[in-house]
Amino acid sequence: MKLWSGLVVTDPMAARDFYVSHFGSEVLFDSDWFVLLSLGGGELGFLKPDQAAQAPMFRQTVTSGAWVAVDVDDVDAQYQRFRDAGVDIEVPLRDEPWGDRHFVVRDPNGIPVDVVRHG
Repeated sequence: MKLWSGLVVTDPMAARDFYVSHFGSEVLFDSDWFVLLSLGGGELGFLKPDQAAQAPMFRQTVTSGAWVAVDVDDVDAQYQRFRDAGVDIEVPLRDEPWGDRHFVVRDPNGIPVDVVRHG
């Protein structure tokens, strides 16, 4: 069994470029309607909305309630790298009472990306 996730977004290509550039994702499949990336040992897909061949539940974009979490070894270095790249930081680097250290950015489709080192 293998888990991978997908999100219906308006611009899969912008998502591809963001995750490749900032997380070193490998492109596994790339088309004008769907992109599949390897990310942290898993896979993450981005699908354009309103594809006639898709079931209705896969035709609407994600509007709220979804996020991507990327677990990293050195969250401080990642934070600095994102700042240096000019990426807007939505939640500044912080420590949580349960031991996580993380920050949050948004990908080009508005999906929150929690960059975290688990405590």
